[in-house]
Amino acid sequence: MTVTAYTLAVVLDLFCLFLGYRFLFRPGPAAAGYGVPADPAGDAGAYLTIKGLRDGVLGVVGLALLAFAGARAEAWFMVCVALVPLGDTLIVLRHGGARAVVFGVHFATAVVVLISAALLFLV
Repeated sequence: MTVTAYTLAVVLDLFCLFLGYRFLFRPGPAAAGYGVPADPAGDAGAYLTIKGLRDGVLGVVGLALLAFAGARAEAWFMVCVALVPLGDTLIVLRHGGARAVVFGVHFATAVVVLISAALLFLV
């Protein structure tokens, strides 16, 4: 159970780093994958950069907590971070995104993050 809990947490943290990188360096495709396409050359450019920074920082903080504060701190972090994909679920729904992306990406991510938190609480 411990290996599974730590592995899932690390994978999720690294995924946040990947998303941050993608929004910073490939914002157009990243926005389309998010479910609400946006033109990085237009007014959306700053917001896509902000999203990239936010996601990347969440990944770094998650890895730091896991390495230096332990599983319980990471578990609480995951509970709080689950609000991000839940919020993304509502954002994409509100802006007419595909339901497959809404539930298959954002809502599913929130569920996996909460599962990760539960596993870390059991360690």
